[in-house]
Amino acid sequence: MASVLLRNATRLGLARHLKGNRVTARTSDERCIMTSRARLEKVLEELQRNPYYDKYAEKIARLQQTSPQEFLQRVEQQEETREKQVKHVIAKYQPSKSAIFPFLFKNVRSSWSLTIKRHYVKDLSQNKYITTPIFYVNAGPHIGHLYSAVLADAVARYNSMLGHKTFLTTGTDEHGNKIKAAAAAAGLPNLEYCTRISQQFREMCDRFEVDYSRFIRTTEKQHCDAVYHFWKRLEERGHIYLGKYSGWYCVSDEAFLSDAELVEQKDSTGKVIKVSAESGNKVEWTEEENYKFRLSAFQDDLKYWLKDENTVRPALYHRTLSQWVEEGACLQDLSITRIRNKVPWAIPSPRDESHSVYVWMDALVNYLTVLGYPNESYKEFWPPTIQIIGKDILKFHGIYWPAFLIAAGLEPPKTLLCHAHWTVDHKKMSKSKGNVISPFEAANEYSDEGLRYFILREAVPQNDANYSSTKIVNVLNSELADTLGNLVSRCAGKAVNPSKEFPDPAKYWNVLQSEVADETREALKSVSKKARESYEEYNLHHVVDAVMSMLHCANKMVAYHEPWQLKKRVDDANSIEELKAVISLALESSRIGALILYPIMPRLSSSLLDFLNIPKGNRTWTNTAPEFSNNDGIKERHIERNNLILFKKIKN
Repeated sequence: MASVLLRNATRLGLARHLKGNRVTARTSDERCIMTSRARLEKVLEELQRNPYYDKYAEKIARLQQTSPQEFLQRVEQQEETREKQVKHVIAKYQPSKSAIFPFLFKNVRSSWSLTIKRHYVKDLSQNKYITTPIFYVNAGPHIGHLYSAVLADAVARYNSMLGHKTFLTTGTDEHGNKIKAAAAAAGLPNLEYCTRISQQFREMCDRFEVDYSRFIRTTEKQHCDAVYHFWKRLEERGHIYLGKYSGWYCVSDEAFLSDAELVEQKDSTGKVIKVSAESGNKVEWTEEENYKFRLSAFQDDLKYWLKDENTVRPALYHRTLSQWVEEGACLQDLSITRIRNKVPWAIPSPRDESHSVYVWMDALVNYLTVLGYPNESYKEFWPPTIQIIGKDILKFHGIYWPAFLIAAGLEPPKTLLCHAHWTVDHKKMSKSKGNVISPFEAANEYSDEGLRYFILREAVPQNDANYSSTKIVNVLNSELADTLGNLVSRCAGKAVNPSKEFPDPAKYWNVLQSEVADETREALKSVSKKARESYEEYNLHHVVDAVMSMLHCANKMVAYHEPWQLKKRVDDANSIEELKAVISLALESSRIGALILYPIMPRLSSSLLDFLNIPKGNRTWTNTAPEFSNNDGIKERHIERNNLILFKKIKN
């Protein structure tokens, strides 16, 4: 209601200055611009859709009352600028000499709770945009990269099962001095080196069933174009200025750090040096002139964004980020260029070719590029639903990225899902220790699907996960070979089920009268709800726990009723019915288990569902409910064959 009143007041404030049907606004060269009342109404409507309108409606109204001509002139200038296409060739790039809106939008920011209502005409709640971080190509993939990728893929597949339209992106970050150095060490030109390593990340995604919608490389021209457009957007809104910077710079991390982000330690000679508290990498004092982003102006907006506890998950990282924003140590104005001769392997600045765009600003814009930005089509999936990141890049995604977006008039991500790192036998992975785990080499030992399953089953987002070859073998053999695989083989084998039947669960649901059968039925009825709650909390290890608990019940039921003995009593009608009930309940448990685990192990689950002859259209989350309530009569369903080795046991 208050917003409506403000908007009405705004209209009235400007209306007082209208004479007849036209308003004359004079520019600095006394040129007249004639604007009709209808035109003014349209201008006001467009302003009201701006995400910054509510917070500053009163100021806009006052401005209209005191200087309507100047107000209209600024609006006209703004629209003319927006119509100009960004020039994509650096040599022809002609940025404006000053910000277009020095007062109208310079400090205007939004009330994010109302942004969606203003920006989107239709409800896009069914569209889910999910991202991985883009992977830095200074080295090939390790299991930490694999975890980020398969976690994002599992989240996307789960949302697809719910009926949402999903868009999953991943890719590689290819600029910066570390990549230039790595290319030199490999004896390759920069771009050729980037192409080689990027291909390894693409192969990792393809091999481990990461079903991405778009794989981006930041050396693509389309991405460079998007960065230029985004830069101009910030520049036009008055958020970029030229200034001098002096401070501690970490060459390895390619970031300026505040005093609060540094610690002192002794180097190999005993000299006291400053290093990054996060990475442990050495910093050096740097003084230079570069272009800066007014990050310090966005503390209140970041606090507002973080009011919703679901903005950053798990809660541990939400508390960490909220503390950083509250203290403000990370909110100094941010240098978004580097002197080009210091960082030559980067996108040239659209403002000044003697500068390079800061690699993190370049990298973050990729989440817009992949959707087609600045083409209007990007709005179909914007804002990101879930952005998956590692804890080491929380500052960049939790402070810089939302601030950039708010400054550009875009809605920030709905949720950052931040995860911890992987250790190897409880030791940090590092090249010097020689314990970096290649996902390709590990998969050769444990299979592609086995490694994917273990990584998603073992990791807990808020704690570092431990990679142990002994544990991998134990988990895969116990859960995939014994618990799931054995349940299927005992009830689908030729000795027990030569006719390859999958008896109708609705017909045989209540045939078995035993405590273990009751436990199995109760587990089947509750597992979908438990698993969904865990998926919604991003606790995939609990999803697996719920399924394995249900499968253990089913295995106990099979062991108790001994179908191999029931099969021998072919002349006993009761025994035959009991046999069919055991097979039905066991295979129904396998069907539901495969559906729930599909986001975690898509290839193996699909193989099992194919074996059970489950139609492709019956593989949604709705189908994870048991079929005992089906009243459509007896379904004639048969399994594909009698012999299925679901997961081959790994030898110790």
